[in-house]
Amino acid sequence: MEVKRVLAIAGSDSGGGAGIQADLKTITVLGGFGMSVITAITAQNTLGVQGVFEVPVEFIERQFDSVATDIGVDAAKTGMLCSAEIIRCVAKRIRRYRIRKLVVDPVMVAKGGRLLLREEARETLIRELIPLAMVFTPNVPEAEALTGMRIKSMASMKRAAEAIHKLGARNVIIKGGHLEGDAVDLLYDGRTFHTLSAPRIETKHSHGTGCTFASAIATGLARGCSFHEASTQAKAYVTEAIRRGLAIGSGQGPVNHAAPLLRLCERIRNEGEWKRACAGIKEGRAPAGKTLKSAGTKKKKQKI
Repeated sequence: MEVKRVLAIAGSDSGGGAGIQADLKTITVLGGFGMSVITAITAQNTLGVQGVFEVPVEFIERQFDSVATDIGVDAAKTGMLCSAEIIRCVAKRIRRYRIRKLVVDPVMVAKGGRLLLREEARETLIRELIPLAMVFTPNVPEAEALTGMRIKSMASMKRAAEAIHKLGARNVIIKGGHLEGDAVDLLYDGRTFHTLSAPRIETKHSHGTGCTFASAIATGLARGCSFHEASTQAKAYVTEAIRRGLAIGSGQGPVNHAAPLLRLCERIRNEGEWKRACAGIKEGRAPAGKTLKSAGTKKKKQKI
């Protein structure tokens, strides 16, 4: 079976819940072959980001060249790109290797509030990287920072999506998790709007959702899915991963990237138990922990 090659270009999360670690878990679970170009190393846990070390641009280029010239890339996604210099470096390599199926997740602020994209790098992101994106996936605060708009409703989300599309992204998804009510994401392909909705799951264990969503979309695109198909599948995957979030650490735990595998295991186990129970009933045996009573076999007491 041919496996699709998906490249994650992002920072490393020492806590394992987001960044490159989340990307590679997602790509693997969804059937792709994950590769990495690490742009930064973070000291990070469930409580926040304690430190960031940027990988030198020359070494980012060397990682990119090593992967692209040997293994090849069917699709890619970008995450944490701290500086204008790093953004320019990544954009140059994407153009050099003609990577068309590119998902850009503009990681600008960590959930703990720490700034992960310098202010001066924002214009470089707009000028260099957004025009290369097949899919651009900002959340509401990121979309506000990029457009200067206040987003409080679906109508304002649509206006922001149109503005971002004009910057060059072929498709835009504004993630609505920061708004009240259900988690509704807005998709815009330059012609029509679509929404992806899921019930809001009340949990604090949702670290890594943005990275996971972007990697899931990239994996879908690599497998030949359309923008809408890849986005819909990614939404379902992330929702299940949040539902099974892991209470790890003292703060905000990560989503559970193995959620589909756990669900499959449960289904197989339940089907197996059902089949064993049915077989037991047919043979007159009871399922484990149960007793079978045969109708009409109870003897009446004889009067003496």
